[in-house]
Amino acid sequence: MVKAIIFDFWGTLVENGVWSPIKQVQQILQIDLPFSDYVSRMEEAMMTKKCNSLREAFEAVCTEFKIECTEAKMEELIGMWNKSWMLAKPYEEVLEELTTLKEKYSLILVSNTDTFSISQVLDKFQLRGLFDHIFLSCEVGLIKTDKKFLKKVLKETKLEAEDCVLVGDSIHSDMEAAKEAGIKGVLIDHKQRQHFHPKIRNLKELSSILDQ
Repeated sequence: MVKAIIFDFWGTLVENGVWSPIKQVQQILQIDLPFSDYVSRMEEAMMTKKCNSLREAFEAVCTEFKIECTEAKMEELIGMWNKSWMLAKPYEEVLEELTTLKEKYSLILVSNTDTFSISQVLDKFQLRGLFDHIFLSCEVGLIKTDKKFLKKVLKETKLEAEDCVLVGDSIHSDMEAAKEAGIKGVLIDHKQRQHFHPKIRNLKELSSILDQ
């Protein structure tokens, strides 16, 4: 029986204000690696510690990939990242569905994220109070694909893997991480571009999965 739902944030509950900011970082810095190789290193460099500024966060990314970043590129990175969270907004059904789900389940938020943007969006749309627990990579010191991340979530919430369902938009970062932890994963695919089972298009379809 499901007791708790673990939700990813970016791309699952909240739509970024610009097209794939993480991919844009790769393009701006001209990092010539397959995306799957790049993204874990990028997120670990930028999102597993609290930085004093976005400049410091992107400097960490440049150090990880041994890149000399010009001031023009740094300004482009910071501007793009700020635009993304400033224009970000929850998907249309999110507030209503989370409020309904909270009546029956414990809601847990997990996210690979930097120090600044997620807090701004959580507060702007009054989302923080909908979650019983929040685990952010920049505070935990781990990204979601690290085996220790979801183990920490289960330990601190006193839940067993079979008590939980994880809902996310990434097969790599969410579904594979959930499987590794023994947690059932449900892919949310807003644009119907990925192949996975079980899969939903939006949160309105989640209850039918949970009832099975």
